[in-house]
Amino acid sequence: MRAMVLEAAGRPLRLVERAAPVPGPGEVAIAITACGVCRTDLHIVDGELTEPRLPLVPGHEIVGRVAALGPGVTGLEPGQRVGVPWLGHTCGTCPYCTAGRENLCDAPLFTGYTRDGGYAEACVADAAYVFPLPDGQSDAALAPLLCAGLIGHRTLAMAGEARRLGIYGFGAAAHLVAQVARWQGREVYAFTRPGDQLAQNLARRNGALSAGGSDEPAPAELDAALIFAPVGALVPAALRAVRKGGIVVCGGIHMSDIPAFPYADLWGERVLRSVANLTRRDGLDFFDIVARAGIASEIETYPLEAANTALDALRAGRVSGAAVLVMS
Repeated sequence: MRAMVLEAAGRPLRLVERAAPVPGPGEVAIAITACGVCRTDLHIVDGELTEPRLPLVPGHEIVGRVAALGPGVTGLEPGQRVGVPWLGHTCGTCPYCTAGRENLCDAPLFTGYTRDGGYAEACVADAAYVFPLPDGQSDAALAPLLCAGLIGHRTLAMAGEARRLGIYGFGAAAHLVAQVARWQGREVYAFTRPGDQLAQNLARRNGALSAGGSDEPAPAELDAALIFAPVGALVPAALRAVRKGGIVVCGGIHMSDIPAFPYADLWGERVLRSVANLTRRDGLDFFDIVARAGIASEIETYPLEAANTALDALRAGRVSGAAVLVMS
């Protein structure tokens, strides 16, 4: 099989030929048809997430068909369309797992970070962490839902019943969560890099009532702010934009340092929190919403061998919606 491999942080991925992986006990082999290109992949390739298993096949927004079942696997069938997310395995025994908080597991494995991912024509995955996918959309269109969609869903859930939402950083996750928020009857206000018309137009197409630069004041007092851009300086700005008792949720896995800010920006029982990974329950709940609300991703596709080009485009802010690798 062909695979794009990261051999060292900061280096371009290299196209290699490998033997197709064989599933072990409790695993499935998947013939990959599409894999989303996520900002987390950039953090790994650029060395901002510092503990990848090298050499590594990145990618954790995987869509494909079950090719083979390992010993002991039930509930999946050869040929079935499935998705593989970021959370690839948990221990099941630590205090977090036994309390239903597997996203905080003490000994997890992550797809495309500590186990090989989807920038390839095949992979193996823990069968317990594979999602059957709904009908009605192409493989490429479903791929961003496996991380951008799931993390957006969990981030929105952390905002509670907030009616007026500010979304800071409008890309793959934001354009999906905005659709969910509008379906739920919430107001969405988008904040992008100053002058980023590409992102602002994306926001308006996906239901934002306004779209402007993050250096501009919010057009209305916000109940909650969701931050997807990995920019720590947005945290104080978002805190100033939310009302007393409002919530600011940081939805990314990596962010630049948050600058010092006066206590007055937090006072008034404002809440600042992060989102870490996802749970399998998140996936089941989100894909139910996708089916009922008709959530659809806007994508730009690239062939597998153009993974470096796709990463460069994402890094430079030239992707509208989500980038997806498609396998020939």
